[in-house]
Amino acid sequence: MRFFLESRKFLIVSAAAYILLKILFANNIISIYIQQITLFAFIVTIASLGLNVIYGYTGQFSLGHAAFYGIGAYTSAYLTKIFGIEGVFSFLPVLFISGVAAGFIGCLIGIPILRLRDDFLAIATLGFGTLVRVILDNSDRFTEVLGGSRGFVGITKIANLELTFFSALFIVLITKNLIYSRYGLFLRSIRDDELASTSIGINTSRMKLMAFSYGCMLAGIGGGLYAHLYTFLHPSNFDILKSIDFLIIVIIGGMGSIRGTIYASIIWVGFIEGLRIVLPVELLDLRWVVIPILLIALMMWKPYGLMAKK
Repeated sequence: MRFFLESRKFLIVSAAAYILLKILFANNIISIYIQQITLFAFIVTIASLGLNVIYGYTGQFSLGHAAFYGIGAYTSAYLTKIFGIEGVFSFLPVLFISGVAAGFIGCLIGIPILRLRDDFLAIATLGFGTLVRVILDNSDRFTEVLGGSRGFVGITKIANLELTFFSALFIVLITKNLIYSRYGLFLRSIRDDELASTSIGINTSRMKLMAFSYGCMLAGIGGGLYAHLYTFLHPSNFDILKSIDFLIIVIIGGMGSIRGTIYASIIWVGFIEGLRIVLPVELLDLRWVVIPILLIALMMWKPYGLMAKK
């Protein structure tokens, strides 16, 4: 009860946002394309929160987040395909399994690689991301359904406003509860000084593994929703550039800020897709010139992110 009382302001704002979006969606006031981008922003929020727990709160520099996003997406798409799942409620267990699968694999690879730190950890996670991309490219050798380098087609469209919005809301609340618990205090302590944390009795290896597995699980849930929003998966959707997207969102919003990650996810997705709408087709590639310039300007103005907790 206390948890909901402490989050009442966030819940009230979320309820108002949902009612507004429901009115806009139901009356087709905004186009189908904008509706889809809005749902995608919620999905990106979920996955980015996972990286914020790993990097922003625990200080583990990961460049393989998109790999777990892809694992969740392919797991969800495969299970719904073979079991013929089409309803939202029957999809919820599949979504949970997708997150657990990504979290479990994250736990397995985290046991050896979390012994590394800083740049070495980034290189190790980057290597894992590349490995997953290669496996997905050749996944049709395991089963033809996965499509391999041709892509996974014929995925049922299940993701809607209610599923994506309330999934994001639930995960934000759970993550906030985790971060403000004693375990969250341990994570922040490890980020600030791992040696000092060890000296006062914190099992840093266990806590880092827990944070990494939880962050990977959120990426897997986001990937599962992504698969059933766009109904097509290709290995190129889960490469290093996607990991960089998540990293940029965490940095822009402010490392160690849940609210910042939410805002940054919405702003980033809206900005990227807004440029796609505004710029003519022949000038579309210019966005990759505009974006770095704006990122540099933002980092000069707000070097710790929009809502960083210094």
